[in-house]
Amino acid sequence: MRLLLTFLVLMALPILPAHARTIVDSAGRTVEIPEDVNTVFAAGPPASILVYIMKPEALTGWPRALRPEERDYIAAPYRDLPETGRLTGRGGEANLERVLEIQPDLIIDFGSVRDTYIDLANRVQEQTGIPYILIDGRFENTPEALRILGEALGVPERGEELAADVKATFARIDAILENVPEEERPRVYLARGPEGLETGMKGSINTEIIERAGGRNVADDGGATRGLVQASMEQVIVANPDTIVNWDPNFYDKVFDDPLWQGTDAVQTGRVYLSPTAPFGWIDRPPSLNRMMGLIWMAGLLYPEQWQGDLRDDTRAFYKLYYQVDLTDDELERLLEWAEGRPPL
Repeated sequence: MRLLLTFLVLMALPILPAHARTIVDSAGRTVEIPEDVNTVFAAGPPASILVYIMKPEALTGWPRALRPEERDYIAAPYRDLPETGRLTGRGGEANLERVLEIQPDLIIDFGSVRDTYIDLANRVQEQTGIPYILIDGRFENTPEALRILGEALGVPERGEELAADVKATFARIDAILENVPEEERPRVYLARGPEGLETGMKGSINTEIIERAGGRNVADDGGATRGLVQASMEQVIVANPDTIVNWDPNFYDKVFDDPLWQGTDAVQTGRVYLSPTAPFGWIDRPPSLNRMMGLIWMAGLLYPEQWQGDLRDDTRAFYKLYYQVDLTDDELERLLEWAEGRPPL
């Protein structure tokens, strides 16, 4: 196996492009990339969505093959791209042999730019000879992430178009929140999984959408804990959210009849909402550009009078601009059944 990897690396090195340019990624790394980037290996699911939205013809494959219920919401030419595995995150199963077999012009990761990911990018780039850039996946950085990727992939106009759309959505929400004091904003709990007891602490990448939409994440210990945690039922009852968002139909099906969950304001007032998940989750799963659709949805949930949006129109427009699909009426209705608490079977 070691000999095979060495052979593949040696085979890869001579075909690096003669004409190259440099780009500074979100980690401050100066990376030499080809003048024309035609193929990209996505290091994980967030990166695959980002690349697909920006320049779908460059994506060499999905880290996980699309499921049947997701396919209608991706443009037809890209539904059958091969499964490539992933280089980063939980369950990373792609290996360097696979990357070298694909021979992409560029590797992209979208998410954290902490030292762990910088070290991985440097190591993979050194071992394969393939340039590897890191793009900051924090929600607030989304416009800049789009600009960086648009420039890297040779489609700066597309990057600017999407960045402007994101900034407009952020500005629309900010205008609403200017008139809503922090203490009057909805208390929101993200209920992950079939039991609803996995959640994301305030400030985590999994719950940025709550805070950006103007909700107060009740999973807040003052910043002592970040990321996903397992909550107890007692903690949820004490936090007493007035709004619960979830993407698991198993949880949604039973929460209103569960005597423990009935102790929360959210269940008592019927403010438990099920997020659509096709082709990607609206809340996270993964935390990428798909969250922009969830942000629009959640702003409408939390501030329906001020937002004054039409979810059907907003969804159709988003899927056209970002996922490059024209939804039929049937596809739109099937998608929004989730948001109405009726996940399609």
